[in-house]
Amino acid sequence: MKKLISIALVLVLCLAVFAGCAKTPDSGDGKVKVGFIFLHDENSTYDLNFLNAAKAACDNKKVEYILKTNVPEGQECYQAAADLVDEGCTIVFADSFGHEDFLIQAAKEFPKVQFCHATGTKAHTENLANFHNAFASIYEGRYLAGVAAGLKLNEMIDAGKFAAEDAKMGYVGAFTYAEVISGYTAFYLGAKSVCPTVTMDVTFTGAWYDETAEKEGAQKLIKNGCKLISQHADSMGAPTACELAGVPNISYNGATIAACPNTFIVSSRIDWTPYFEYIIDCVASDKAIDADWSGTISTGSVVLTDINEKAAAAGTAEKIAQVKADLESGKIHVFDISTFTVEGKALDENFMADVDTDADYTPDTKVVSDGYFHESEYRSAPYFQLQVDGINLLDTKF
Repeated sequence: MKKLISIALVLVLCLAVFAGCAKTPDSGDGKVKVGFIFLHDENSTYDLNFLNAAKAACDNKKVEYILKTNVPEGQECYQAAADLVDEGCTIVFADSFGHEDFLIQAAKEFPKVQFCHATGTKAHTENLANFHNAFASIYEGRYLAGVAAGLKLNEMIDAGKFAAEDAKMGYVGAFTYAEVISGYTAFYLGAKSVCPTVTMDVTFTGAWYDETAEKEGAQKLIKNGCKLISQHADSMGAPTACELAGVPNISYNGATIAACPNTFIVSSRIDWTPYFEYIIDCVASDKAIDADWSGTISTGSVVLTDINEKAAAAGTAEKIAQVKADLESGKIHVFDISTFTVEGKALDENFMADVDTDADYTPDTKVVSDGYFHESEYRSAPYFQLQVDGINLLDTKF
């Protein structure tokens, strides 16, 4: 009996020691486990792009990960983040603009877990050691896609399909946010660099993912005389509308050639794999993560799909390669202030943008120097919100 009691006592002591050594998810034990929060699922081109990068980065780095999809931009995001911490995640990442405040709430509650957020604006003003924003210079990818669009317009003009003065494009946007404005402006300026007579109509859906609204938006633009359509919205609505109508299309976040073989030209996207690998390496080596990280073409964060030669104008690949090299070298800049006006006037070096975002969007930072608007340099998320001449907004949805 005494022997049995002794064995039992030893087991109890061992369990007690084990319990004392076990660490809570936010205790910083050096093991990397990443939790991802996505607004939608793989049916959204936006979220699928993040999902693919998350799996690739974690597989490359041989770390565990958990994926949570269809998490709304509300308190559900905080709960998802807290659940991921409970499940042992040492990094939690969320992919949508509206997730930011709820991720900040979680970051304050779990100071030993690193929280990273795409497209957000508050990391540099919140000053939390464990909360970080990230984005990439996707405006450069949009500009390159715009060059492809302008070349296609030129080809159609040369073929006699319409006159140069009728070279109008259409753009389906989600919201009137800086991210969308910066993107469609870059796209327009890319097209204008090779097709100087181009104009562009923009319509908004008021949602990141609404296939019906995006399809109807594209149809409205086509009916209004737009000869080519692009988008910053996340479904196949606009591309399929273009395929049915035989209108050339520049998509976003991935190739749509399988569904739109006759009209898809090219697509730009952010490859999030470099960022995910960066934050994994930082946590694994106990290094600080940048409060604002902005990837570039050179880091492999801004990429274009293969060009669909069936739909693209001849020479598109060669021209894009040339312009890409000029962007990387700094020979050209997307927001060169000599290439656009706002209400008939050019910007000057006194122009200020709202970088330290507040409720009234008060301009606070000079962002023009050396002849161009410095996008995504003072924080990672875009802050270009100007309405340049040549772009016509058919409506606004915030």
